[in-house]
Amino acid sequence: MIHRRLVLAAGTAALGLALCGPATAQQAKLPVVASFSILSDLLREVGGDRVEIATLVGPNGDAHVYQPSPADAKRLAGARLVVVNGLGFEGWLDRLVKASGTKATVAVAARGVKPLESKEDDGHKGHKHDHGSVDPHAWQDVANVKLYVANIRDALAAADPDGKDAYASRASAYLAKLDALDAEIRAAVARIPGDRRRIVTSHDAFAYFGKAYGITFVSPQGVSTEAEVSAKNVARIIRQIRADKIPAVFIENVSDPRLMERITKETGAKVGGRLYSDALSAQDGPAGTYIDMMRSNIRELSTALSS
Repeated sequence: MIHRRLVLAAGTAALGLALCGPATAQQAKLPVVASFSILSDLLREVGGDRVEIATLVGPNGDAHVYQPSPADAKRLAGARLVVVNGLGFEGWLDRLVKASGTKATVAVAARGVKPLESKEDDGHKGHKHDHGSVDPHAWQDVANVKLYVANIRDALAAADPDGKDAYASRASAYLAKLDALDAEIRAAVARIPGDRRRIVTSHDAFAYFGKAYGITFVSPQGVSTEAEVSAKNVARIIRQIRADKIPAVFIENVSDPRLMERITKETGAKVGGRLYSDALSAQDGPAGTYIDMMRSNIRELSTALSS
């Protein structure tokens, strides 16, 4: 039924474009769809005012459990370029593209990334966001995002040749900012005592960050972004912290202070602030852009691990 609604919505969008005629079908800006908020920000940095960006999974959204809507099919039907992460992150995307009937080019931002092996299978059997053997969270390493930016630059230039120089210029400027960000993160980690660079997170999304910057992230089996943390999972986290002498714990999507108090009381671990893994915050939040997200994360990690 969902597939049928998506097809009908896409057909309606395509008919609308045909009826508009060439005068109105021509758009001043290149219509682009980004699969989730982090890619949308990168597209905005490289594309500037030459692109009109629609985002499927917006700020604070969970792409793991996202359900495409007929409106999404319309967005794809009217796009000339669709930018996705790849690496199995958007398990629903291929169905949406097919249902929309879009003629847009689909560009994979993570093309060229050397993927890490996923560990989510061990703790997420049966959950909808089983990525298989590949970890898709490559954007947690700034070096990988430099590849993302190059791929986005090339995809925009192919879709809009007249803007090639503008895209190249903006990408070059942003890559310089990413170099500075990478250096900033490394300097912050260097100030954290080596024996304290271990934390527990509830969602195994930081392997690329850990490998690149030298922090060990432990994700206990069975804790998923798709459900509230159960008493069994809390007990598992507590055992993990005690066994590995973890100095800090960051649990996504947990707001119950009683749970935080229990973990702190039973383990002595410091409970850190919120880490952003798969989505940006709202624009006016602490992680409204990719660079702000990475700065927010390293700030929270530094605060929890350095004291």
